[in-house]
Amino acid sequence: MKRQVILAAGIALAATTLHADVTAPGDVVADDYGDIMESLTGEPGDAERGREIMVTRGLGNCIACHQVTALEDEQFHGEVGPSLDGVGDRWEEAALRGIVVNAKNVFPESVMPAFYRVDGFIRPGDGYTGGPATEIMPILDAQQVEDVVAYLMTLTE
Repeated sequence: MKRQVILAAGIALAATTLHADVTAPGDVVADDYGDIMESLTGEPGDAERGREIMVTRGLGNCIACHQVTALEDEQFHGEVGPSLDGVGDRWEEAALRGIVVNAKNVFPESVMPAFYRVDGFIRPGDGYTGGPATEIMPILDAQQVEDVVAYLMTLTE
C-alpha cells in the first residue's frame, strides 16, 4: 500500500512538473496588437500535429472556415475566413499565436472562435447534452495552439 501511495505521488509530481510552464488561458498576455510573444508551453509546436488539429472536426477544424491549398486532400474547405495560403509569410509567429488564442483581439468583428479562452462567454454543456458544463475548458489546449501555429508557419508562398 505504501509503495502505491509513493508511486501515485511520484506520478502526480511528474505530471505537474511536465505542465509547470503552461500558461493558463486567463494568464495569457497579448500586446496592443493582439500578438502573444511567449510560447504558451515553452515547447516548440509540432507542425504535423498542427495539421491534424486543423482538419479534425472535434478539434480546430480550421478548414471549415478557411481554404488551405496544402490541405486540398481534405474535403469541405470553407470560405467564411480568408485563405491561409502564405499565412506564414504574412504574419509573425507571435501574431498567429494571438489570432489562434483569441482572434477578436486582432479582428473585433471576426466570427472565429477563441481557441484558448475560458471566460467572457457561455460554453456549451458537457458533450453538448444541454446541461451546464461541469468543467470549463478551452477548445484547444496550450500545446495544440503551439502545434497549429507551427503548421501555419509552414504555409509560405
